[in-house]
Parts: sequence; C-alpha cells; structure tokens
Amino acid sequence: MTQETNRSRRDGLSDARVAAYLRENPDFLSRHPDVMRLLSAPDRELGEGVSDFQAAMIGQLRGELARVKARQDEMVLTSRANLNTQARVHECILTILGAKSFEQAIQVITTDFAVTLDLDIVTLCVETEADAAVPVKTPGLRVLSPGTVEAALGETYKVVLHADVSGDPEIFGGGASLVRSAAFIRLDVAESTPPALLAFGARRPGKFHADQGTELLQFLGRVVERSIRIWLGVPL
Repeated sequence: MTQETNRSRRDGLSDARVAAYLRENPDFLSRHPDVMRLLSAPDRELGEGVSDFQAAMIGQLRGELARVKARQDEMVLTSRANLNTQARVHECILTILGAKSFEQAIQVITTDFAVTLDLDIVTLCVETEADAAVPVKTPGLRVLSPGTVEAALGETYKVVLHADVSGDPEIFGGGASLVRSAAFIRLDVAESTPPALLAFGARRPGKFHADQGTELLQFLGRVVERSIRIWLGVPL
C-alpha cells in the first residue's frame, strides 16, 4: 500500500477528488492565492544540458510572495502596537488632567503612569542646588545635581531611548537596579524653572530602543510640562 493511498484513506481525499473539485471550482486559486506558494510545479524534461528557467522563476516569485507576506504581518503587528501605545498615553493624559492638586499630579505621574504604560518605575526629576528647597515632598520626585539633565539628554534632544542600560541611581533612586531599558524626556516647564526630566524605566531590555518613534513620548512630556506650569502658576 503506497503512502499516497494511506494519506487518502486517512483524510478522506484522493487525487481524483481534489482534481474534480478544482474542475468544478476553477476560481479556487484566485480566491486563495496563498495556496499557490504551497504547490510544487511539475518537473519538465527539456533534454540534457537544458535548464528550466520557468521553475527558477516560480521559485523566485514564491520567495518574494513569502517576503511580502512577512512584511505585511510585521506592519500589522506594528500598527496594533502603536495603537495600543497611543491608547495608553491618552489614558495617562486624562489621568493627570483629573488631578486635584499638585501633589496628586506628581503622584499620578510617578505611580499611575508606570501602571498604565506597563513600566517598572517612573520618576520626575528636577535639578536644584544642594541648599535649595524642594517644592513638594512626594515619592517619585527626585532632586538632581546641576547638569544631570544635559548629561542624560544632551543639549538639544527632547527624548533619548536606551535599549540596554544600567539604571542611574541619581535618576531612579532605589529602583535603579531594576532598570535595563530607559526613556528620558526633557521637561521645559518655564524659563524661570530649573531643568527637569521625566524618566521611564523597565526591567526588560529592549522595551525602549532607537528604532521607536518618540512623538507620543514628546507629546506626553508637553502635557506634563503644562500641568506642572499650571499648578505652580508660573508664566511660560
């Protein structure tokens, strides 16, 4: 008993039944073009020393089809991830807009943001001189030495992403040992306020990486800037 006979008895199909179905449904491959890449073209006897370019071209087209399908799948996954991130950022914005006090706004930033964005730690950092008073005492609000923001972000960058990094204790405090991936967002609250930054930390390397878009993070940073400005009552 041949392997083909065994397969036909097992699944209830035979070459004759498949051929008959295709004759009755000549548009089957038009409706299911993905099946084409699964089919093997018949070998052709062209004589000694003659190459079958048709088979090579079919193989090339199948490979291209597989690459296009992979790119399409990647684009769909990326679009879904972007929409999910966008929804999370919008939720963060609505939460901070609902804060009833400056202290609650800071708590939202340093606690609720971490939960909503699926992060391990979020800190709000502001530079200040050693003898300067901190406006509020809230967990998650960290004081940085002068020059730390520029060291983390450079002179011009609004957002800097790190795919694999050791957490900076000055920025992340006691949670620094958890951080393997980080995002730093510059906060320009007002000309009269010191440099500040919003720091996101994740224990999974690659949570943030250089190929990611930063538009949503920049937008979230602008909302945080304006919220702080309103609560402090400082002009732009």
